Amino acid sequence: MTKSKNIRQTTLASKVSCSGIGLHSGSQVNLTIYPATVNTGIVFRRTDVSADIAVVPARYDVVSETRLGTTIRNKHGVTVATIEHLMAAIWGVGLDNAVVELDGPEVPIMDGSSEPFVFMLECVGLKQLAAPRMVLRVLKTIEVRDGESVARIQPNEEGDEGCIIGIEIQFNNPVINRQASHYDFREVTFKQTLSRARTFGFEHEVAALRQMGLALGGSLENAIVVGKEAILNEDGLRYQDEFVRHKALDCLGDLYLAGCHIDARFTFVRPGHAINNKLLRALFADETAYVMAPAGKEFELALAVAATAVAAYA
Repeated sequence: MTKSKNIRQTTLASKVSCSGIGLHSGSQVNLTIYPATVNTGIVFRRTDVSADIAVVPARYDVVSETRLGTTIRNKHGVTVATIEHLMAAIWGVGLDNAVVELDGPEVPIMDGSSEPFVFMLECVGLKQLAAPRMVLRVLKTIEVRDGESVARIQPNEEGDEGCIIGIEIQFNNPVINRQASHYDFREVTFKQTLSRARTFGFEHEVAALRQMGLALGGSLENAIVVGKEAILNEDGLRYQDEFVRHKALDCLGDLYLAGCHIDARFTFVRPGHAINNKLLRALFADETAYVMAPAGKEFELALAVAATAVAAYA
């Protein structure tokens, strides 16, 4: 999503549905996204469990699993898995409030990218609500590390706003090797740059994953499969650097679990779902690192007040 003059919260103009298989479960899933009221945020609702325990909020602090995807879990133990591609699409179109209803434990993988979700959301369109959008402005740098992985969030320059991502990946495979890129969403859109980039995995890992009950729905139709010296997909790559683009897509989906739009610069080195969540937890653990306020004039006033408070604290 590019820098926008829109300072109002949004929801869908009407409901929209799709169906597909879960990447890991291999089960058919029906999914419907409904409009929601002001300050609902993004919430998931399982229709295959009792209604009183069915709601799972899309928040960083309820992430329960980050192995091969992001899973959220409510206090009743109800989970929704592989949410990152849908969450990235929701961020990318600028959707603030929605209820995502599904009849299984995992979001359908579709073609392995966010493009099908962007398409369905754009088909029904958004409508503005009568409340200001909440924006989180980062006030100081937060960095987390996990082995060779690094995730960093930094304030934008004074008077600037928006989301900017620098990302680098490295795999011991000649097909991928090292890839790096930079995305300034004040100038480009998620749809233009990242939405079509598909998830990927390695041929030598497939059998082991399936023995573990994972990747049961994976195929060449919904993932890039990387062999020792080439990819196995007959149609090839959608982008020469599709691997790093997809990792950036994953990062955005995970970051939108902040529950709001974040105004900051991000740097990721060898990112994954675990360190993405770790970054959000570190950010929210430091109340001097950010300010959240309505977009518009109230937001600018809040920034000025927060900057003064941080300077005094320092």
